[in-house]
Amino acid sequence: MGLGKSSLSRTSAVLVGAVVVISILIGAVLAVRGATGADEWSPESGAVPAQAGDGPGSLCGIPGLADSGGLTTAPEAEWRYQGTTAYPVSRDHGPGRIAPEGFRYCFQHTPEGALFAAANAVVQGSNGEAVAEWIEYATADGPYRSTLIANDGTPADQSDTRSNIVGFRILQYSGVAAHVDIAVRLSMPEGTVFGSGVYDLVWAEGDWKMSTASPEPVSMALIPDLAGYVPWGEAWSGNA
Repeated sequence: MGLGKSSLSRTSAVLVGAVVVISILIGAVLAVRGATGADEWSPESGAVPAQAGDGPGSLCGIPGLADSGGLTTAPEAEWRYQGTTAYPVSRDHGPGRIAPEGFRYCFQHTPEGALFAAANAVVQGSNGEAVAEWIEYATADGPYRSTLIANDGTPADQSDTRSNIVGFRILQYSGVAAHVDIAVRLSMPEGTVFGSGVYDLVWAEGDWKMSTASPEPVSMALIPDLAGYVPWGEAWSGNA
């Protein structure tokens, strides 16, 4: 079923960490609300360090370091839900910590860690009570940081919309920066569309954070299909 212009405008969403939540820019902003579900293994709760060095290791001690590389196969992940959207967790790749406010942070300094950071950013802003705190933490220093923090916005109701991560591409990885493309499926009463969000990440203070070197740390677009993406998501794990 096709989507009309008014439906496209209504069904947009934010894919970014700073203004943040999943979504595809079609015209407006949608956001997922909900609470993090419990499971057998969870990241440890702990206070977010006020300052941390820019050294190679993660601030919570997750081992692993890669100065280059990519991913052509999907890493194993345990998929949990925040509201109606699944997000990945991994002992090896992160997130390794949950802040007292409820947001997840601390990822491995590898392509896998960057991928898990971007995928968690898709739903990280959905907790209305923790959006401001998460944005404050998840944006690196840069010329547009204060602007992005000021424009965090308010999550909109999308009770009739379901968002699912369905694939990824690592477009660039250098150890100090990563461009991670997350493919998302948006299902609505009017039909289904696919969107792409390319996250511009930098390694800062022992974690992957959103770059604020430009006013748009996430490039968003509609895509016709999932050609070229590595399939990845809760549906691909066999648990759908």
